[in-house]
Amino acid sequence: MHLTLGLDRFERHPGRTIIGIGVVFAIAYVIAMTMFPRAHGRIIDGDGIQYYAYLRSLVFDQDVNFINDYQLLYGSENPANVWTSTRTTTGHAVNLMSIGPALLWLPVYLLIFGVMVMGSMAGMPIPLDGIAAPFQFAVALSGIAYATAGAFLSYRVCASVFRPAPALWATLVAWLGSPAIYYSVVSPAYSHAVSLFTIALFVHVWLRTRGDWRPARYALLGVLAGLAALVRWQDAIILLLPLGEACLAVAHRTSTLRAIAGRLALMGSALVVAFTPQALAWRQIYGHFILTPQGENFMRWTEPQVLAVLFSWNHGLFSWTPAIMLAVGGLFWLIKRDRLLGWGTLAVLLTAIYVNAAVVDWWGGEAFGARRFVSYTVFFTVGLGALVSSWRWAQWSGTFRIIAACVIISNVLFLTQYQIALRSGGTIIEYPVSAQQVLLERFVLPWRLLNHQEQD
Repeated sequence: MHLTLGLDRFERHPGRTIIGIGVVFAIAYVIAMTMFPRAHGRIIDGDGIQYYAYLRSLVFDQDVNFINDYQLLYGSENPANVWTSTRTTTGHAVNLMSIGPALLWLPVYLLIFGVMVMGSMAGMPIPLDGIAAPFQFAVALSGIAYATAGAFLSYRVCASVFRPAPALWATLVAWLGSPAIYYSVVSPAYSHAVSLFTIALFVHVWLRTRGDWRPARYALLGVLAGLAALVRWQDAIILLLPLGEACLAVAHRTSTLRAIAGRLALMGSALVVAFTPQALAWRQIYGHFILTPQGENFMRWTEPQVLAVLFSWNHGLFSWTPAIMLAVGGLFWLIKRDRLLGWGTLAVLLTAIYVNAAVVDWWGGEAFGARRFVSYTVFFTVGLGALVSSWRWAQWSGTFRIIAACVIISNVLFLTQYQIALRSGGTIIEYPVSAQQVLLERFVLPWRLLNHQEQD
């Protein structure tokens, strides 16, 4: 009973709760990166290096040739790796990632740059090379801020349809009980933290302006969809929401086909304009305005691994994150509550499943769960909100709070298990690849750690 009463305190100020979690993530990240630095000395790692290379090159070199950026970032660590040694037909270094995250990180990066310049002018020994720790922290903390903002917008979307209390718990489970937590605090310099924000922002604006047929609205939606596509190219599928709305308007004769076609054309044009930075970057790097940097065989449109991407123990969406299965089940009640939002959500998620299943590495490479679905956290939020709201909140609120807290704690344990498996090379606990390792071993992790400490 006391536990339930304690949990309901988070509902009094939902915005403060979400922001508070973001602040805790930021503090934890800085402490972890400071006290437990990686062997190579970088703060940014993995795919984040390619996203970061865009940012440093644009600010310091005013180009998109990343040869010197990779050399600075990798240093003496494997100087002959593919990023520093491979060249495109235009003589540029390859970059398989998108430009969008760099553009969204830019304000904080420039702010930190300005502070460091002033410190340098005051005689402080500060390296102004674009890769010093403050620069990298600026990017990582920006990622945490965007993830937090995305979670807050997801809450606002859910609370516009359902009561605030269940909307908050739905948000916390969709954010902290899924792979989104990993890319909000462990690897915030990947694109996923930013994509959580851009998709939630689009849905928030679309929902608040629903029924407004003015051209300005469609221009804005086009720009926001273009921004989402700049961050993760496949996120352009978010346009299915206004497309569905337009089809419904034509079917119900609330607008003419000609008027709708004109607004959709305006929206598409705005998207193209917003996507221009990526097209121009590709033109410089690869010699083409539009292409798939990973190569022609990266997408296997006729061979989607749908069951694997959902149920495989190799980062399957449902197998690694059962709460998401509940969220998808909640769409049944969402459609009953709000047909347009419900069917639109279903259309986006089905398309996302197909697209991600068609990628040659449908498991997402090295990842904490199905990371390519983090963009759609807002949809999982409304699905969970619908599921919880299908019951009487007043009667079952205490039970729901405890279940939500248990789901989140379980996922935090799983995240810890995953990190320890990576860092220890499997000596303390093995990398999760089986049902037992994915679903159960997180709960014996504390005893494994105690035994390992005693042996040391």
